[in-house]
Amino acid sequence: MDTALIDWVTEALAPVGAVTLRKMMGGATLYCDGTIFAIVADDALWFKADAESDETWDAAGCGRFTYEMGEGRTGSMNYRRAPDDVHDDADAMRDWAALGIAAGLRGPPKKRAAKPKR
Repeated sequence: MDTALIDWVTEALAPVGAVTLRKMMGGATLYCDGTIFAIVADDALWFKADAESDETWDAAGCGRFTYEMGEGRTGSMNYRRAPDDVHDDADAMRDWAALGIAAGLRGPPKKRAAKPKR
């Protein structure tokens, strides 16, 4: 997991909200004020996307997150690779992260785990 990248995201988004993370399979899921907006995987930043924001991501040439599923199959998730300018421009980071935050807010509400019966 690229902690320097996560530190930069946290610093750049401080005016927007508090960035927190949950570790996952060698990477991290990033939240801004509790809304999922990005993942860090393979030492790269990927912003959450959806049908409403896909056109913007496509126009910027930001590829979709893909992964190997085994047996020659590839899967994909609704995350887009961050444009290069987010790595050294806090304004660009906030602009692109806003798309991810908006996609996270439009997503279905998270289901709460059922309480075990006693």
